[in-house]
Amino acid sequence: MVFSIFSPAFNHQGSIPSQYTCEGQDISPPIAWSNIPTAAKSLALIVDDPDAPDPHAPLMTYVHWVLYNIPVTANGFSAGITEKSLPKGTLPALNDWHQIGYGGPCPPIGNHRYFFKLYALDVVLPDLQLPSKAKLLETMQDHIIEKAELIGTYHKVKVS
Repeated sequence: MVFSIFSPAFNHQGSIPSQYTCEGQDISPPIAWSNIPTAAKSLALIVDDPDAPDPHAPLMTYVHWVLYNIPVTANGFSAGITEKSLPKGTLPALNDWHQIGYGGPCPPIGNHRYFFKLYALDVVLPDLQLPSKAKLLETMQDHIIEKAELIGTYHKVKVS
């Protein structure tokens, strides 16, 4: 049984529906996971886009959503989940808008890939006070048991 993350809204490497992007409601898609390793004490979720700003000449990985200390008793999130409705103990980190919460795909050009990475950790991390993705990765580096990944794609219909 493989640790996995999936979404009922889109298939792995499939197109993310526009309601979960800047061209729609810009709400988080529903996601679920299964087969959490038995040694896991918490989970961390990082959603980012390695194709920014242009997939033909990427310059950075843009961070869309970061959460950590997700309890292992959780099995996913409903669409449009808010900070107040996250499972107890879940802590947010900053995205690249310097905000907490989900920021949906809004690529300036081309078809981008969005990686939903779920990490099973052997600890519950201390409160890192709204860390960046880099700080969170550094803190959890020696505690990752397993990683699951879901990739969605998006191409903006209306180019600004």
